Amino acid sequence: MITRRDLVLAATASVAAGRSAIAQDNWPSKPVRLIIGFPAGGPTDFGGRLLQDPLGRLWGQPLVIENRAGASQVIASEAVARSAPDGYTLFLAASTHTSNAAVYTRLPYDTLNDFTPIVNLYASPTVLFVGRNSPLRSAQDLVAAAKREPGMTFGTSGNGVSGHFATEMFRAKVGIEVTVVAFRGAAPALQEVIAGRVAATFSTLSGAIGLVREGVLRPLAVGGPQRVEVLPEVPTLAELGMGIPDTSPWYGFMGPKGLPRPIVDRVSNDVLGLLRDPAIARRIVETGGLVLAEGPAAFDQRIRSEVAENAVVAREAGIRVE
Repeated sequence: MITRRDLVLAATASVAAGRSAIAQDNWPSKPVRLIIGFPAGGPTDFGGRLLQDPLGRLWGQPLVIENRAGASQVIASEAVARSAPDGYTLFLAASTHTSNAAVYTRLPYDTLNDFTPIVNLYASPTVLFVGRNSPLRSAQDLVAAAKREPGMTFGTSGNGVSGHFATEMFRAKVGIEVTVVAFRGAAPALQEVIAGRVAATFSTLSGAIGLVREGVLRPLAVGGPQRVEVLPEVPTLAELGMGIPDTSPWYGFMGPKGLPRPIVDRVSNDVLGLLRDPAIARRIVETGGLVLAEGPAAFDQRIRSEVAENAVVAREAGIRVE
């Protein structure tokens, strides 16, 4: 028997659903916050600044960037995971999101289940670099030298970052023993390579392209699946028979768990439209990036695949962050 209480509950639920639908239809009706887990000026921040004004014009509301740096993006990730799924808090995540799941002993959120993938913007290919004064002219030279003298030093921008994963994958692929030296960021690692105190490094192209153009850094091979426009003469490791899984960092929009599908589709479609703008795409390419333009399904699949792959590499190489 249907009671009065049942009717009241049903009516209340109907009103709430109606209000939710209206709120989604009117989104955004106020400024949208975009949380970034790294300081201003880096490759993740670049993507946010690039799209900030165009999205603000499309939405008729400001896109407000909030840089919450620290703990390899964990602080920002937790803030997003705990935010309301109303579309007014978005996350411009870097692929550190997937490596953190593999290297941290515990995280204050569930990497796969506490977020909604929306759209993946672009990647910054991982490249194998040496300094301009290095006698190594190719990846083959580097492998030969490392086999003659085990323990060659490889610098990384930190423990458990993409360059560290690339180093461990490369070491295992070509059968060399290396000494990994972790620095506090890409800049000091690159400077040590330039100075010759560290033999080589895997680093993101977007963070190193200026040094390549200055002639102080020599790229030996691209770690990604294809050559890049700004380094047309540099082969991929795959071409050289040294291919490793692609560790190139990506940068994409996410939201908290439960983000309504209409908002997901709106953000994804608007961003994909902007990435088709030749001027915006050119800005990404000129900084050493590769436009990905992956929608929600493809982005979600990438995240899940990387979490699984990174877990294997981290376990075999003993990469952990307490």
